[in-house]
Amino acid sequence: MTLHIFLLALMVVATFTTLFTQAIKTILDEHKKKYYSNTLAGIVAIILSIGLAIGYAIIKDLNFDAAYVVYIIALTVLGWLSAIVGYDKVLQAFTQIKEKNKED
Repeated sequence: MTLHIFLLALMVVATFTTLFTQAIKTILDEHKKKYYSNTLAGIVAIILSIGLAIGYAIIKDLNFDAAYVVYIIALTVLGWLSAIVGYDKVLQAFTQIKEKNKED
């Protein structure tokens, strides 16, 4: 896996982790179930990272070696972190914009 492919995969995992986590949170809120957002995002990131890495390995006919396992672990952790940080910051920005518009 090259750096370009890894960064593309990271972008995909972070984006879809954010979207899927928000969809799951909406469903859980409708059913009044208790959940932890960061844990939920972590589970989604793990599933997406492993799925994407396995799919890429099958398409490119790659062997699973130690370096590829490190890529998968890095993809999972970085995808999870960027999804958590990115989504929270986007919501915070929208909230600040709404509050500023109400003041004007």
